[in-house]
Amino acid sequence: MRTALLAWDYPPSPSGLSTAAREIAESLAQAGAEVTVFTLDRTGCGQLGGVRIVGLGLPPGGALARLRLWGSAGHLAAPLAFRRAVLDAHDRAPFAVIEATNWYAPAALLTGRPDLPLVTRSSTPAAFTRGPADSLRNRLDGWTADHLERRQARGSRGLIANTAEHGAVIARAYGLTGWQPAAVIGLSLPPEVAARARAAAYPDRREPVRLLFVGRAEARKGFDALLGAVALLGPEAARGEVPPFRLDLVGVGPEDLPADLSPVARRHIRAWGRIDDQALARAYSEAHAVVAPSRYESFGLVYQEALAYGRPVVACAEDASARAFVGVPGAGPLAAAATGPALAEALRPLLIDPGLRRAYRIRAIAAAGRFDRASLGEKTLDLYRRAIASPPPRGQSA
Repeated sequence: MRTALLAWDYPPSPSGLSTAAREIAESLAQAGAEVTVFTLDRTGCGQLGGVRIVGLGLPPGGALARLRLWGSAGHLAAPLAFRRAVLDAHDRAPFAVIEATNWYAPAALLTGRPDLPLVTRSSTPAAFTRGPADSLRNRLDGWTADHLERRQARGSRGLIANTAEHGAVIARAYGLTGWQPAAVIGLSLPPEVAARARAAAYPDRREPVRLLFVGRAEARKGFDALLGAVALLGPEAARGEVPPFRLDLVGVGPEDLPADLSPVARRHIRAWGRIDDQALARAYSEAHAVVAPSRYESFGLVYQEALAYGRPVVACAEDASARAFVGVPGAGPLAAAATGPALAEALRPLLIDPGLRRAYRIRAIAAAGRFDRASLGEKTLDLYRRAIASPPPRGQSA
């Protein structure tokens, strides 16, 4: 089967969407598909991991690059670039099916073609990652992004969600009626990541207790709750009520820390910004526990990475993926809510008791490895076949 995958970026670019795109593409290639990835983060063509990669980076000063700078209308630049490149390749050698993420709708202008079924694999909707709109321009910008995402999802011939709860959230967000074939397919970890994780020993030192956060400084990730918890636990450490601890922030730079963060909290924090794969592996290896207090995750890649390293995960019960991947196997404590006090309450026993950390580690190791490339590739191809066999949605056109 000849397939195409639309990606905003692709490894070595360090992002969750990039990692997911590689796992999808290489799992399909291992399952026997001929895969072409179209990505906006580069130019030129290449081959990596059995996958053909076509770079669609917009030339500076070009028409689409200029369009992208506009507010609401700028969201059409990428879909136009993807449409042009995919249809040109499809005319030369037809694709059986194409796949794209829902996030900012890169395939919004490729819906409804009888000869080119589209499958959308849902990440977190753009609306869930934006802050409050503080101007008419930003409201229009958000409305356009949401409209394009709904258009792509409703015009897709198949839908993939990472968890059943995520699929239900997507259906409500986009007003889906349930006519499309759908599947729940978890993402795998790159083999080299899984191998490094298995080989990583647990830290022998007891103090300071090293905590790790991997993510962005945004409300969806519970970053405000994380800082609130440190603000509470920092004075306790100064009084000797909890052991000394250090929080490493990956994906968050010093400039992302609020100016009014207290000095006692700031003393416990190291903000590293974006780091490469080797540095991230060291960060996981040196951590006693991973703190991931997200309010919502479409899948929760950081949960899977932490479990692979056998690190206890301190997560939030507000997130369905945390309840499923952390709470059910008992791989770490769940804060009752994404607030500073609730997260501090979940963290406190873990800081104090090395034996508790070891017990959670054992359960984390047992919970690791639930998803692999073999199942990802085969389940994805099965959904593709059902999407190809399904009729195009009414009212959609090329």
